Amino acid sequence: MYTHNLDPVLFDLGFLTVRWYSLAYIFGILIGWWWGKKILLKKLKINNFNFNIKEFDDLITFLIISLLVGGRVGYIVFYNFNYYISNPLDIIKIWEGGMSFHGALIGIIFGTYLFSSKKKLPTFLLLDIVACVAPIGIFFGRIANFINGELIGKTTGLGWGIIFPAIDKNPRHPSQLYEAFLEGLILLILMNFIFSKKNYKIGTCSSMFLIFYSIFRIISEFFREPDVQIGYLFNFFSMGMILSLFMLIAGIIIFFRNKNEI
Repeated sequence: MYTHNLDPVLFDLGFLTVRWYSLAYIFGILIGWWWGKKILLKKLKINNFNFNIKEFDDLITFLIISLLVGGRVGYIVFYNFNYYISNPLDIIKIWEGGMSFHGALIGIIFGTYLFSSKKKLPTFLLLDIVACVAPIGIFFGRIANFINGELIGKTTGLGWGIIFPAIDKNPRHPSQLYEAFLEGLILLILMNFIFSKKNYKIGTCSSMFLIFYSIFRIISEFFREPDVQIGYLFNFFSMGMILSLFMLIAGIIIFFRNKNEI
């Protein structure tokens, strides 16, 4: 049985504090940027896509802004609306935590659409690349959640249970690590396997990401404590489950529309 004693702060110089959560975002973006260009260049060599690779660098700026704004707005709207209505100045305090994956996803989709429309580029090709690299950021993010001792799992009697002293003395599922494995590593392998196929059809990874992430997230939610301020909706569904169900439906619709296009 492991007792969690990890410090969310890597180092604190007084005038500068570096947190693992911040590094997760930085490394997720940098590695995702590098890997996205790598797989895109490879795909451009195989298929005759009319695409300037330099445009991908410009897209990253759009995605960073979209991710931060979407993730923050999503958290406020989906998870803690009443609090932020009463404390509007806290909205800008991103460093105190409070980001929503589903909000970030909406932001990224919207940002990619605006960018592709402006540059006259295929939206789904860009979203496919994002789908292939997003699990990298998700992986680092979930590891950071574990280090922070947040998004804790439900109590368990299994031997790999983790005790989070800041919460209580009960061993709990390391749900953050479950998510890092499913939504990070496994999803990364699946997306890149699909994208590497010679007869790949644009839009496939976009729909498959929505579908597989939703399934993995719903599975993980069964081992994770619901948000304290919300609890379970209808005595069963966590907010993460409900948002993932909508995400799953959207993925299925996109998949079949893409499949039926000639």
